[in-house]
Amino acid sequence: MQRSDAQRHLQPPAKWSDALKQEFAVNQLNGCVGQSLVSETTRVRVWMIRLKPGERLGFHRHVLDYFWTTSTAGSSLSSFHDGRVVETIYRPGDTKHFRFGPGQFAVHDLKNTGDAALVFTTVEFMESANPPLPVPDHVRVRPGRVTWPALSE
Repeated sequence: MQRSDAQRHLQPPAKWSDALKQEFAVNQLNGCVGQSLVSETTRVRVWMIRLKPGERLGFHRHVLDYFWTTSTAGSSLSSFHDGRVVETIYRPGDTKHFRFGPGQFAVHDLKNTGDAALVFTTVEFMESANPPLPVPDHVRVRPGRVTWPALSE
């Protein structure tokens, strides 16, 4: 199977630490854009992310059109494949939409820099310009398998 441009391997930015470069090399094709895949159909993948203060979601690749909505107030820091580092402040209900053309993608991480849990729902659209990346079975939530901790933890 030939890889599309959206699946090509990248070199990490030279300014990153060796540990960050290594993690990027291992996870740059990671299609898990959240911690738990709570629903999946032929049309959408619905992901949940819940990061405690200081917790980080490692590098992952977005190739599908998607949006995220945050349920909580907070702040984050993301390092992107092109060397950008982006700080973001969130309010409950903030939503952002993304669209990728053929071969387009974004690779980044997400660190909660606030003092409370940061909770997102991310919805990917399977009918996008790029094919979906595979995700392992262990991230798929089965009914009754996951209980969400209190947001105040």
